[in-house]
Amino acid sequence: MSFIARLSWFFRERWGRYLLAIVLMATVSILNIIPPKMIGGVIDEIRTGSLTAEGLRHAVLLLVCLAVAMYGMIYVWITTLFGNSVLLEKLLRGRLLQHLTRMTPSFFQKNTTGELMALATNDVLAIGQTSGYGVMTLVTTVVGIAVVLITMISLISWKLMLAALIPLPLLTVLISVLGKQTRKRFVAAQASFGRMNDQALESISGMRVIRSYVQEDHDLAAFDRVTRDVMEKNVRVSAINALFHPTISVIVGMSYVIGIGYGANLVFHNEITLGQLVSFNIYLGMLIWPMISFGEFINVLQRGTASVDRLSRSFEQQADVQDPAKPVELARPESIELRELTFRYPGATSDSLSGVSLRLERGQTLGIVGRTGGGKSTLLKQLLRFYPVAPGSVRLSDVPVEQLATERIRGWIGYVPQEHLLLSKTVRDNIALGRPDASPEAISRVIEMASFTEDVKQLPDGLQTIVGENGVMLSGGQKQRVSIARALLIDPEILMLDDSLSAVDARTESAILGHIRAERAGKTTLIATHRLSAVMHADWIIVLEDGRIAEEGTHEQLMLFGGWYKEQFERQQLEAHLLEASL
Repeated sequence: MSFIARLSWFFRERWGRYLLAIVLMATVSILNIIPPKMIGGVIDEIRTGSLTAEGLRHAVLLLVCLAVAMYGMIYVWITTLFGNSVLLEKLLRGRLLQHLTRMTPSFFQKNTTGELMALATNDVLAIGQTSGYGVMTLVTTVVGIAVVLITMISLISWKLMLAALIPLPLLTVLISVLGKQTRKRFVAAQASFGRMNDQALESISGMRVIRSYVQEDHDLAAFDRVTRDVMEKNVRVSAINALFHPTISVIVGMSYVIGIGYGANLVFHNEITLGQLVSFNIYLGMLIWPMISFGEFINVLQRGTASVDRLSRSFEQQADVQDPAKPVELARPESIELRELTFRYPGATSDSLSGVSLRLERGQTLGIVGRTGGGKSTLLKQLLRFYPVAPGSVRLSDVPVEQLATERIRGWIGYVPQEHLLLSKTVRDNIALGRPDASPEAISRVIEMASFTEDVKQLPDGLQTIVGENGVMLSGGQKQRVSIARALLIDPEILMLDDSLSAVDARTESAILGHIRAERAGKTTLIATHRLSAVMHADWIIVLEDGRIAEEGTHEQLMLFGGWYKEQFERQQLEAHLLEASL
């Protein structure tokens, strides 16, 4: 079965505990045949008048001892089996998160957040149930039915057993049909659950926008449609599940009718005793749970198989960027070079970068400017190895990046993106994300470099203030400065600021850049921005237009060139003077 094959690594690791649980379950099933046999014997002794008080006490004592022994064994196998189930869920969630941290952006374009959340919750839970409850129902079915049938044949009557089991082949056919339908409908229900997660995530994260445009009713209606779809698909799953027990009960009931009718005839002809007929009907009753377990096993197995297939398809997706088998070792990046770099996003119809070439030595600062959509952020992401590039087009210390370990490259870089992601933790924890063990002095220093000292003093609990989900308690400028402080704390070889000063005023911007220049002497900095005053001090500036370098040079050279850079710089300076005059 695909379920066992895909999880063979876990079953091999935990085979000893599974074996213990299975042996104990089988032992309990075997011990279960003793009480009916004893009851039948007591009934025959009562009928013949041979039952004594001593014999009755002995039978009762034996039944009590059996109950105590079975209680202990059941406790052990339940804790062992379901302990494995919980452990498997933990391991799968850990593996899934580890897998997600290694994926590149293209993976998250193919898989929505809601689908990934469904994998980590419902699908992992279904797999855990199959590895625990599913194993229990399988063993109960196989061992329970086998033990009861052997007992019926050897101790009572093989003819009565065969007659009573005539309806059971029909059960196998019906269970197979219902199982296929269960799997099909469960897959559809899981996909619908993923879409509901997406809708809920978008509604919660975009609540401010929804309220500002007075779209609460529209959003509620949309969410209602999604949840109704989830409900309808889960109702369809429940409708199939609800057919298992009645189907089994009807077929077992037919077996009871045959057993009692034909068994009474055998008693009448003295082929079996009355006590044997009573024992047989108790054994027949003992087949009900294994039959129900068989239905439950098919149901749980279909769910687990569907979930493990979904999870495996996610694991099988590989990152677009792979590390080399033998990466080149570099102590630090002495230079950054782009050689005719051309890049197109997956699924796009045109290039985002085209023929970009430049070289930056260690300790220099590069300014990247241009119109919105010109390719500034895309250029920075090429150094982070989020996407594959043409061999040799991006080099560090004259070594192509595809020959270096991705983790090593990212370890050199401190990246402050446009979208500032803050965790729902304290200000201190957000700043110390890259260095959790950072000293208070180090954190204070980077806070000063990011011009965030006064803001910290105004926060209710200072550095221990909880910023809320994605920094909801902070302003846009405060979020940017927390992100800058976070990057500065790890003291990276390469600092990349992707329009990270857009929400601060000119004076604060000047202070932050002054601190960066003073503290990062000898280390490389790349600044992508719309505000040209942020890159006046840069050693080299490039102007991107439609993914190409339209202009490049120092600030003075570009001003003399008289192109877009000069025109935009003069406009921004005029706007700044007018703003100061109005104040």
